[in-house]
Amino acid sequence: MVDKTISYPTGEAISHSTGLSNKNNQVASCKLSVIIITKNEAENIRTCLESVAWADEIIVVDSGSSDATVEICRNFGAQVHVHDWPGFGAQKNRALDYASKEWVLSIDADERVTPELRTEINSVQRNPQADGYEIPRLSSFCGRFMHHSGWYPDYVTRLFRRGAARFSDDLVHERLIVNGSVEKLRQHLLHETFHDLEELLTKINQYSTAGARMLNEKNQTASLKKAVGHAIWAFFRTYLLRMGFLDGREGFMLAVSTAESTYYRYAKLMLINKR
Repeated sequence: MVDKTISYPTGEAISHSTGLSNKNNQVASCKLSVIIITKNEAENIRTCLESVAWADEIIVVDSGSSDATVEICRNFGAQVHVHDWPGFGAQKNRALDYASKEWVLSIDADERVTPELRTEINSVQRNPQADGYEIPRLSSFCGRFMHHSGWYPDYVTRLFRRGAARFSDDLVHERLIVNGSVEKLRQHLLHETFHDLEELLTKINQYSTAGARMLNEKNQTASLKKAVGHAIWAFFRTYLLRMGFLDGREGFMLAVSTAESTYYRYAKLMLINKR
């Protein structure tokens, strides 16, 4: 058994053992399915899996990775299912349909569960007070964990009782719809987003295209004036209203990228409207 420790800028250290192990340390009544969707996540997925190795089952739905993602997941002991790509919401619902335990935790390949969050999740499962739980997410941007810019606390509903929630069918920026009460957890989920600008620009292109298609499906229209206006507002809100300037140079870079993504989303919608 190989033990590895991962250090984060927040001062936390996460110690993991590879493989689905340490089950004897779990509370007997704590049954948890972890669901993850992937495509070409070989650089991220191993650390993600290690952070949830204590779960009762790990389910991965892959959409045709050309790297070692599937092999890594299978070697780790996860259940792997390969499907086409219908969009984020529909794909996460596919993963949810494979889950068999009472509780479900949905995480992305670039997210990590800290030991403190694991303890809180186990405590909730011993004495649940709600059907779903929002988790504060601490995200990094080009190597810096962002505590402002509207990125923290970025509450995401990810822990829920199976059968009490489904994901929306949105192509991107899907949300979990819980049929019941929702409460907040205190410990955060670590999110390692964009490692460099190359990755950021690729995501901006992908997300702006999907966002434009979603807006078009909702019969939204756009113009060049609207694209520029939304972009300016996005920068102002991120950098000034949400105090992105306190995140240093990365805060400025994030504000610019947010404005750029917003601009291209509406510019692409404008071109779709003309077809």
